[in-house]
Amino acid sequence: MDLELRHLKTIRAIADAGSLTKAATALGLAQPALSAQLKRIERTLGGELFERGRFGVRATALGEFVLARARIVLPAVSGLQEEAERFSRVWQDRRGFRLGGTHGPLLGGLVDRLAAAYPDHPVSTYTSWSERDIASQVADVRLDFALIGTCGASTPPESERLVWREVARDPVFVMLATGHPQAGASEVELGELAGEAWTDVPGDGCFGDCFTAACARAGFTPSSVYETDTASCVHLVQVGRAVGLCRATFPPTEGIVTLPLAGAPLYWRHLLGWHPETYAHDTAAGVLGHARAAHAAAAARSESYSAWLASPGADVG
Repeated sequence: MDLELRHLKTIRAIADAGSLTKAATALGLAQPALSAQLKRIERTLGGELFERGRFGVRATALGEFVLARARIVLPAVSGLQEEAERFSRVWQDRRGFRLGGTHGPLLGGLVDRLAAAYPDHPVSTYTSWSERDIASQVADVRLDFALIGTCGASTPPESERLVWREVARDPVFVMLATGHPQAGASEVELGELAGEAWTDVPGDGCFGDCFTAACARAGFTPSSVYETDTASCVHLVQVGRAVGLCRATFPPTEGIVTLPLAGAPLYWRHLLGWHPETYAHDTAAGVLGHARAAHAAAAARSESYSAWLASPGADVG
């Protein structure tokens, strides 16, 4: 016989009552039936749990050991059940959208569109520099959707547990200060920036390796790369301390111009991911449509990206 939760409840009831007769009454059993059940439990656990006497029962050393564990296990299981039921009720009632995203303009655009399209469905967000962190939270059903990016054709994280669909793919642009010698060009060769320091936002994908490889093909090694938050990247570019790498949808910013790299040596795929066995799967097509619309709007706000898209032979990947 395997030990079950009901057996632990029986042991606790006997200890609390102090006698088999009182415990049987509390459990709604006949006293002989409770005695027989206790003997089966004791055989399973390998010894007597209670000493019987004129004045009732008293736990043995083994009984005290089992009771100590039971007083931890039973409340924990009860709490788990209550929390699961409460979570289920809340989830069924809310039918909202829990979004996880990395840095970039698309998350805000997607939130805006979902909030407008589904005013009765709450939208919450979680941001991280780590694509793997966001993907794992979706895989563990702590988030509904992941809005992340990957460099080129690299495989997104948690690809065995999640469904991934491409929202869009963009060339990687450079950010230059408006006073930079190349700021007035329509595009810039990567090799022409060989002497510059660079700045970029962090991440745990392969973009850093892809950038280093692109520089090597252009005949140089970057002298320094500052990985920092978006605001600091913008500042370093504005003051001429570095040139920045950015997505083509980077919004217009005072003191900065964004330009395509000739030949689009680097590109970025925007991806939406979700768990195939959750409520998110039923709404994924709509969310994907809103994400693509948010990307199109972001692209339209960028004069340099709009010009690149209209140029002959514009293509990535």
